[in-house]
Order: sequence, then C-alpha cells, then structure tokens
Amino acid sequence: METYKKVIELATNPLHARWLTPLLLGADACLCAFIILKIPYTEIDWEAYMQQVSQYLHGERDYTLIKGGTGPLVYPAAHVFIYSLLHKLTDGGKNILVAQAIFAWLYLAILAVVMECYKMARVPPYIFPLLVLSKRLHSIFLLRLFNDCFAVGFLFIAIYAYQHRIWTVGSVAYSLGVGTKMSLLLAAPAVGMILLQALPLRRALNAAFLMAQVQITIAWPFVPVNPLGYLSRAFEFSRQFLYKWTVNWRFVDEITFLSREFAIALTLAHLGFLLLFTATRWLKPSRRSIPAFVSGLWRPRPLLIQQQISARVTPTHIMTTMLSTLAIGLLCARSLHYQFYAYIAWSTPFLLWRSGLHPIATYIVWAAQEWAWNVYPSTSASSMVVVGCLLIQVLAVWWATRRGAPEEHPLADEDGHDHGHGE
Repeated sequence: METYKKVIELATNPLHARWLTPLLLGADACLCAFIILKIPYTEIDWEAYMQQVSQYLHGERDYTLIKGGTGPLVYPAAHVFIYSLLHKLTDGGKNILVAQAIFAWLYLAILAVVMECYKMARVPPYIFPLLVLSKRLHSIFLLRLFNDCFAVGFLFIAIYAYQHRIWTVGSVAYSLGVGTKMSLLLAAPAVGMILLQALPLRRALNAAFLMAQVQITIAWPFVPVNPLGYLSRAFEFSRQFLYKWTVNWRFVDEITFLSREFAIALTLAHLGFLLLFTATRWLKPSRRSIPAFVSGLWRPRPLLIQQQISARVTPTHIMTTMLSTLAIGLLCARSLHYQFYAYIAWSTPFLLWRSGLHPIATYIVWAAQEWAWNVYPSTSASSMVVVGCLLIQVLAVWWATRRGAPEEHPLADEDGHDHGHGE
C-alpha cells in the first residue's frame, strides 16, 4: 500500500517534474539521433523553401514573383529570413544531414521551453511523457523540416515569457511566430485577452503596437517594391484548399468540403466558440461580463484593482487561454495538413489534463489522436478521430474550467501586491 501511494505521489505531485524533465530530454535526444541516422529523410517542402529563398538572396524583392517547386511563396517574411540562414548553413540546402541536426537541436530546445511552461502551470509528472512520444511530431521536425517548427517555437516562447510576465519579450516572440506562418493568428484572441487584463490599457496597446512594428520591420525589404503583393501572399486568407490533402474533413464529401456554405459554417462555429469562451472563461480574471469589460477599458482602473486582476492572470490561465484558443481555431479550420500537428502535439497533453479527464482517459484520447495523425493518406475514420479529439479537448476544457481551479495560484500576496508584474 505504501508503494502504491508513493507511485501515485510521484506521478501526480508537480514538484517531481523537476527531475523527470531532464531524463525525458536526454532520452528524446537519443531518439532524435536514432531517427536521423536510421530513418530516411522525406522531401516535401524543403527544396521549394530553398528555391524561394535563393531568389530572395539573388535580389528578388517582389513577393508575387518568388516561386518554388510547390508554387508561389505564401509565408510571411520571417520565414524567408529563417530559411535564408538555413540556406547558408546547409550549402544551399544540399546538406540535408546538417539541416536535420539543426532541426533536432531546435526540437529539443523548444521541448525544453514547453516543459518549463508545463511546470509553471503545475502540470503533474504523468502528463510529461506524452510530450516526447509523438511519432508524427518527430517526423515533422526531423524528416520534413517544415517551417511550422519555428512557428510553434515562437508560440511557446511567447507563452513562457507571458507566464513570467515579461510582456515585451512575449509580444515580440508571438509576432515573430505570426511572421513565420500566419497560422498563429489563431491565438490572437488569447493574446488580446491576456494583455488587456494583465496590463493597464496603455501598456496593452503599446504591446499591440510593438507586435505591429515587428511585422512592418520584417516586411520592410519587400514593402517598397509591392506592398499589396506582400500582404496578399504572406497573409493569403482567400487560399483555395485541396480535398486530397485534408486531414480533418475527409469524412465530408468533396462537394461539401469545397462549398461556400461549409466555409461559412466553420467560420460561424469558430466565432461562436470564441464568444462562448470569452464570455464564460477568458475574462475570469477581470470578473466582468463582455459589455462591462469593454466599457471599463476606457476608464483607468484603480491601481489596486488592476494589481488584483493582473494577479489572477496566472501561468495556468495564460497557458489555458493560449492553447484553448489555438485548439478552437484548429477545430474549425477549413483544412488541416499533417504539419499542423506541430501545434497540436504539445498542446493536447496540457488541455487533456486541464479538462479533468482521468489519466487513463487522457492517454486513450492522446493515443487515438496520435493514431489518426499517422494515418496516410487520411481516411474518413482517421479524420473523424482528428475532429473528435479536438472537440473533446475544447468542450472538456470549457466544462472543467467552469469554476476556479486550485492550480491557479495568483502571483500576489494577501495585501494584493503583484510580485510578478515585471517588465
């Protein structure tokens, strides 16, 4: 009986994550080396990335004229700068082994940040193995070299910085993520809710202006030549999706998938979920309704009230808001491709824990989702599991957070002074 209690305590006490995370990182480093050495690299987008940045390096600044083997350049400028550096480090993209080694270090560095975010949110140790067990995630980083790897890295750096209340660093990191791939715009509502509650309005607006300045700065080499061309390609909201590549809506027939009605229904569902979570979950630190919160923005809050609201924007609240917003966006996405699992793989373990599911149920849902994302090509069954697992995470988190959670410890003492409100 004592042994059983000790095992349960080891698995559920967040303090034990301190010694577990180095062990998992070390084991995963060995796994990464094995994958690179033993499993063949698969070419998908790397050559196209290299072709596109080669044109940039040779002086092309009109975004609409930059193309590769898979088509035109459709990512923001930070992607171009990142892969231009990789172009130089890998002999024009020819040295795939060096590229894989760089992505392995990138994977391990991001994993370390993710684990720190989990520890800040007081996630129990039994969740942590799920962060290193994904076959599909290792493939995305080590065998595919997708730009989503950098985008998800910036996302978790932003979460980590926000958890430590380093608002400027977090905002810059988030904007760089958006500047790498516009998929991170899905988390924008969460960023807004966090900043508007954690900071006075003026400082929150300063953070927003800073994020805009980052976008202008990285786009500047292309803006003088063709500003509208840059915006239309870097943030292509009217993109047409191909049914043959969808991972999430394979169980819907192609005519429905391509229909305008289906797109409108998904948009309305997305907006509905955002409104529901904003009204009932994401504004909890302010303890106000949406109308009261909006009207109160234009009246400066008393210092003590602002400190109390800010203290309730805890590391757990920040991570829950950021990752649930992302899950909602992915659930309602018009089409998901396999590389989008980079945003899901490290979000799902936290959201399943936050949902209050039994540990066995958590591992079952995680395993089902992992199976579905490893089915290629996707099938009706696998896509139903993809959508079903995301729906479980969204609804379960909403239900489990209907009341304040014991994990959410304010960063303030009894007299209301915020000790984490640093810059």
